[in-house]
Amino acid sequence: MGNEASYPAEICSHFDEDEIKRLGKRFKKLDLDSSGAVSVKEFTSMPELRENPLVQRVIDVFDTDGDGQVDFREFILGTSQFSVQGDEQQKLRFAFSIYDLDKDGYISNGELFQVLKMMVGDSLKDWQLQQLVDKTIILLDKDGDGRISFQEFSAVVRSLEVHKHLVTVV
Repeated sequence: MGNEASYPAEICSHFDEDEIKRLGKRFKKLDLDSSGAVSVKEFTSMPELRENPLVQRVIDVFDTDGDGQVDFREFILGTSQFSVQGDEQQKLRFAFSIYDLDKDGYISNGELFQVLKMMVGDSLKDWQLQQLVDKTIILLDKDGDGRISFQEFSAVVRSLEVHKHLVTVV
């Protein structure tokens, strides 16, 4: 994992020294095999994450190097998005990235369907979910390109003030 104090200030800017130490302890508890990185299996060993249908998507967003695991640097960067000191734009970007599976800067009909399917499981039939997705795209897609841009997403989510609930106290 490395010495928490050795990380550059830009990745720790939302946390003070004590918070970084607490995050380091949490990370070590998650890192069951002491590999210096947390796998999906290790994340889902936490009861509060085990049943979360979006845990894989959160890990994918945190995992900036794409190796399938989250190292301490990625953990700090990822959790900083939920910091009380994290800004609205950062929280909105994170929420958007959960839906933007191919990271092209847009949420397509298919991406929205896939993420919502993760969330609802089998509680809706696919055709019902597709109707919901289609209606959502129609409502949010202000420029008529058939997909949701970050700006379109942000306008709606900002008005709902969802980003204010994306906060973790360390």
